[in-house]
Amino acid sequence: MDLSLSQCFIAVDDHDKALAFYRDVLGLEVRTDVGFEGMRWVTVGSPLQPDVEIVLEPPLADPNASEADRRAVAELMAKGMLRGVIFRTENCDATYERLLAADADVLQEPTDQPYGVRDCAVRDPAGNLLRFTQRKA
Repeated sequence: MDLSLSQCFIAVDDHDKALAFYRDVLGLEVRTDVGFEGMRWVTVGSPLQPDVEIVLEPPLADPNASEADRRAVAELMAKGMLRGVIFRTENCDATYERLLAADADVLQEPTDQPYGVRDCAVRDPAGNLLRFTQRKA
């Protein structure tokens, strides 16, 4: 079986704020930004991985979702409990300094972990947990 990752999804409540973070702070390229069935379909990705995209999606894209479901998802999103993504970096400390300079919501400064990486963690503008890991030599 020859499988590879194509897309993953991150819930965002404001595409413009998300783009400012993912494009301008993290340096990801915008691959798609179009209207689609009453929504906005936005994808970003690393130039180092042209076949992998992150879809920046509304937190509840299902038009048939109940109002109670919409409230529940909004509450989970506000707590930062919907999704998390781990990015690999060659220099965790430099990445952290870039995030700090952009006033990212820092959750963890760069730390050497016992499982072989140095990492840090922030929340994106929508509250999603993002970790940045560097393999230790």
